[in-house]
Amino acid sequence: MSPPIVYLPNQFGRMDALFVVLGLVLLIAGGDFLLKGSVDLSLRLSIPKIVVGMTVVSFATSAPELIVSLQSAIRGFPDLALGNVVGSNLANLGLILGITLLIGALDIRRSFYFVDWPVMMLASLLSYFFILSDRMLGRTEGIIMLVSLLIFLIYLLRYQKPAVTEVPRGFVKTLPLYKTVFFLVVGGVALWGGSEILISGAVGMAKRLDISERIIGISLVSVGTSIPELSASVLAMIRQEKAISVGNLIGSNIFNLLAVLGITSIIHPIHVIDEQLVTSDLLWMLGISLLVLPLVFIPKGQRLNWKDGLILLAVYTTFIVTTFT
Repeated sequence: MSPPIVYLPNQFGRMDALFVVLGLVLLIAGGDFLLKGSVDLSLRLSIPKIVVGMTVVSFATSAPELIVSLQSAIRGFPDLALGNVVGSNLANLGLILGITLLIGALDIRRSFYFVDWPVMMLASLLSYFFILSDRMLGRTEGIIMLVSLLIFLIYLLRYQKPAVTEVPRGFVKTLPLYKTVFFLVVGGVALWGGSEILISGAVGMAKRLDISERIIGISLVSVGTSIPELSASVLAMIRQEKAISVGNLIGSNIFNLLAVLGITSIIHPIHVIDEQLVTSDLLWMLGISLLVLPLVFIPKGQRLNWKDGLILLAVYTTFIVTTFT
């Protein structure tokens, strides 16, 4: 028997929006704190930086999506859980990459063609067919997803070290122990509390606007949990650091599918309620993932520019408009 759903007190319609904003702020802050604390703890344990970059950093940056999806599934909102992941992947390629390309062009690394893009497509197709078969993600599917991610990480570590993201600058020096503990504890509490408040606000907003939890999850919630990636990408382009590449955003999509959905479905199976997730949203995610490849080759290979950014933004805007109509 599933636990009873508890809503936070909400006497005024505007409180739903306030809960959403407050929840997102706590999630973003909590994710940043958890990233700092977990990276510092890993360095204290003398874990190689390349391994920290592959595992700890990737999982910490995906923590908001993981906590929101996990909490949504446990509290009885599976469409919000799945919509958050699908919407985040769409936002990463359509919104974030699109905006980033309007600021400046990006050169494509060789690993994009042989590792990043093929693995993202395989992870997307795996998730789609798992859900298509019986309209759910169960524990067996979740285990397969996590094992697939582990195989991918081992492959990267062994054969693709130049393509692996190491520890970000600013995280190399270890912090005092009390700060590490503080970041870990406060980050964890903020993530959990933020997800509770965000979900309550999002579900309340969906009811007041008479729209499905799927729509709220795939639009508002997913864009909100992707704000850290957006700000990091824009700042990197403005500073001419080019630290955030297509490969980084594709890597985030891979983690969202294999780690976030994998862990969530193992702890609590995800049952699809709104058929539009299968017949529309997942197909949009597959489509925009597929679109990135020809954009890289046309008109010139190994580079994406502002024209490609406009195309991606147009596709994402079309998706959002059709979702609400």
